[in-house]
Amino acid sequence: MPSQCLRNCFSGRAGYLLGFLVSVGLVVYALYIQQRYNLDPCPLCIFQRMAFLAMGGLFLIAAIHNPATLGRKVYGVLQFVAAATGIGIASRHVWIQANPDKVMAECGAGFDYIFETFPLKRALDLVFKGTGECSAMDWTMLGLTIPQLSLIAFIGLAIYVIWLAFLKK
Repeated sequence: MPSQCLRNCFSGRAGYLLGFLVSVGLVVYALYIQQRYNLDPCPLCIFQRMAFLAMGGLFLIAAIHNPATLGRKVYGVLQFVAAATGIGIASRHVWIQANPDKVMAECGAGFDYIFETFPLKRALDLVFKGTGECSAMDWTMLGLTIPQLSLIAFIGLAIYVIWLAFLKK
């Protein structure tokens, strides 16, 4: 009986809506932290937010569509790609924070300047190399930095997506 209740609560529309709320909630919380502690997000932080929003959008579309078996797998692949992208970005950010001596010591050009000045491919290359602002650890929760928390959230969402895709109704 409890497993049936879990399946009903976390499958179909309800499961996708939960994924949407978590994804968007994480971005809202990041914005709250940014405003509350007067933090400026680095380029990698912005890309992590975009990955969470992409996942949230896919969860919302899936909730509206309420797909059958094949559709759940298609949405699962798309959502997993978004989660894997977030995992890659967050992993890079965690590495930069762990190895600040291997990236630029001072802050590089700002996010807006990079995208206004350079072609897209070059701008993305510069962003993912990281800057001094990406190595800053301005805020922690439970001893974990924001990128570490994001990495955990992306991994959790990736597992959740796989579970949703293969859950039998």
